[in-house]
Amino acid sequence: MSDDEGGGSLYVLTAVLLTPAQFPGFLGDDFPEACSLLGVAPNREGYGLVLGQDEEGARWTVVVDDVSLVAAAIASWDCGMEYDLSPDERTIVVSLAGWPVELSVAAPGVPEPHDPEQGADGTGRVPLAPPSAEAWGPVQRRLGADQIAREWADWRGRVATDGGAAAAAHPGLARALEEAAEYTRTPPPAGRVRSSFAGEGVRTLRVDGPGWSLVARTGEAAFVLLDEEPGEVLTVPREGDPDLPELLAALDGVAVRPV
Repeated sequence: MSDDEGGGSLYVLTAVLLTPAQFPGFLGDDFPEACSLLGVAPNREGYGLVLGQDEEGARWTVVVDDVSLVAAAIASWDCGMEYDLSPDERTIVVSLAGWPVELSVAAPGVPEPHDPEQGADGTGRVPLAPPSAEAWGPVQRRLGADQIAREWADWRGRVATDGGAAAAAHPGLARALEEAAEYTRTPPPAGRVRSSFAGEGVRTLRVDGPGWSLVARTGEAAFVLLDEEPGEVLTVPREGDPDLPELLAALDGVAVRPV
């Protein structure tokens, strides 16, 4: 595809979705916050983020509004199929210097990946960069919750192995569960509560709030991560909290779901 800065080519390496129901957790607690970080309006349909390199090897993240095209490309790649992702230039919303994630691949035949000069994208922003792995804060907390969602079977197995021990009296955990319950009474910003298919009659929930993240499966356990507990994962086993199944069902009822 061609970028919108100088008409040069962009060699596409990967892409991610940015919609109310599905967005990279490191960008924010909710969809409007994620959009704000990238300087785009939180429209209802969302965006696709296309990551690639230009002819000089510079890293670029191109935000496009053709969500269905990006979704088709991602689905094809996930199935091991080739897909030539070449969004029409008219769908480009903004081109941002840098990548928000670490990529282990590079475009062949161009210089090594590097950030373009400061201000090359016309925004004056510092180039996007992957979150630090050395620190702990909201970004790392959300990334941890996303990882648990991807590796649910392993984490659920740990609960069964250790007998379901949980920090039930932890004040941060109690606060997170109460604020999550409040979402079922007062709708939060779009994307704070997201639900995805996890099997017949089962949904995976991702819920975020100020200082906390929750990942759970309906009818099962929940895990909570807190800004104030670096690297710790607090468990809420179904057997240890009789109100948990009802809470998770209620959260699923107000969650945003992929179309």
